[in-house]
Amino acid sequence: MKNIAISIVFFLCVSIGHSQEKSEDFLQLLDWMTGEFSSSEQAAKDTTYYDITLKMTRIWPEKKTGAWIYVEQAVAATPNEPYRQRVYFVRELGDGQFSSDIYTIPEEEKFIGAWKDVSAFAEMDQFDLTYKDGCAVFLNYDGFQYSGGTNEGTCKSSLRGASYASSEVQITEGILKSWDRGFDEEGNQVWGAEKGGYIFKKNE
Repeated sequence: MKNIAISIVFFLCVSIGHSQEKSEDFLQLLDWMTGEFSSSEQAAKDTTYYDITLKMTRIWPEKKTGAWIYVEQAVAATPNEPYRQRVYFVRELGDGQFSSDIYTIPEEEKFIGAWKDVSAFAEMDQFDLTYKDGCAVFLNYDGFQYSGGTNEGTCKSSLRGASYASSEVQITEGILKSWDRGFDEEGNQVWGAEKGGYIFKKNE
């Protein structure tokens, strides 16, 4: 019985340790998608795009089942007035596939600028967040880029008369492309960039 008990404990320790291991592709994804980004270069070339800042930084590093990332987007001219604040939960699904679940933050105005000091999240955890059902982004890695998006029609949205929203994402080293759009019940686009996604370049 003693040997059996020891074997069970050893198995559990190995299993838990293995579940916390992260592949090189996953760690690379986290490295490429975190940091400070800007669409200023794109906006300078095409005035139909705004100059947007995108800040993405990891929070709760002690949680080992995946990576939690705080996301803040703002027009460059008003950096202290972000129009979008979210928390992403990024995890590895296997075979070069990854997912990013999307959460909203209660009293989000209290977290403006938290990308500079993540201690703002010390008094809360993931159970305080609100999960955006159907809005997860699924990514595939082909050895060059991570690309993918939301499932079609699953991310409900009422913004500006929309019925649902979609996101298409491409991530390479130093560049994150994001195309967020809203569609009405007939499938007509009612908000978002029309020509293509925003091109965010990581600040050096």
